[in-house]
Amino acid sequence: MDLKPTENTDKYIKALMDISRAINSDLYLEEILKLIVMVTAKVTGVDICSLWLMDEDKEPRELRLKATQTIDPEYVKDRILTINEGVVGHVAAQQQPLLIKDVLQEPRFKEKEMARKMGLKSLASVPLKLRDEKVIGVLNCFTSEPHDFTETEVNLIKAVANQAAVAIFNSELMVKTRVIQEELETRKLVERSKEVLMRRMELTADEAYRWIQKKSMDSRKPIRQVAEAILLSEEMY
Repeated sequence: MDLKPTENTDKYIKALMDISRAINSDLYLEEILKLIVMVTAKVTGVDICSLWLMDEDKEPRELRLKATQTIDPEYVKDRILTINEGVVGHVAAQQQPLLIKDVLQEPRFKEKEMARKMGLKSLASVPLKLRDEKVIGVLNCFTSEPHDFTETEVNLIKAVANQAAVAIFNSELMVKTRVIQEELETRKLVERSKEVLMRRMELTADEAYRWIQKKSMDSRKPIRQVAEAILLSEEMY
C-alpha cells in the first residue's frame, strides 16, 4: 500500500478536506465517526479501520469501539478496553503509534478471533490527539497482508487521526452546548410559569414549583412541557 509522493499528497488533502467538512457540518457524532473510518480506509488503502473513543467518566478510563466499516455487527458490539489494556489501551496510555507486523503474534492484541475470521494481518494503531496533546481515542488501521508501514504512511494516518480528533471534539462540544442551552431555556420557562401560578393561585415560589413538579409527574410529561402549557394558558386569558 505504499503511496507515491504526489498520490499521497492528493489523498492526504482530500481526506483532510472531507473530515474538515464534517467539523463544520450538522452531522451527528455517529455519522462523523463513520465518515472518519471510511475516509481513512480509502486514503490509506488499508482493509479495515476502527475507531475507539475514551470515556473519561469511568475509572479507570475506558475506551469503547465506536465505528468501523466492517460488515460484521458482532465486532462492534460491547467492545470495551481499559486504559493500558490491549493494543488500544497501550496506545492511548503511551500516546504514541504502535506498528504490528502480525497481530496474531502480538500478546497485547485482544481481538485475535476477529483477526482470524476477517483475515487481518498487520496493524497501525494511532492515538487521536487534540492540539493540547490530550488523547481522546485511538484509530486502528489493518491490512490483510503482512505490511511494514512506512514513515510516510504513518504520518498520513497521524495527520488524519489528529484532524478526526478535532472533528470529534467539536461535535461533542456542540452537543454539550445544545444541552446547556436547552437547560437554560427550560429554567427560564419554569421561572415564568411559577410567576403565573404565584399570581393566579396565590402560591409561594416553592409551592408553585412543587405544583409544576407534581403536574409533570402525574402527566408523565417533561417539566418544560408543563411550564409551556401554563404560559400558553396565560396568553389565552
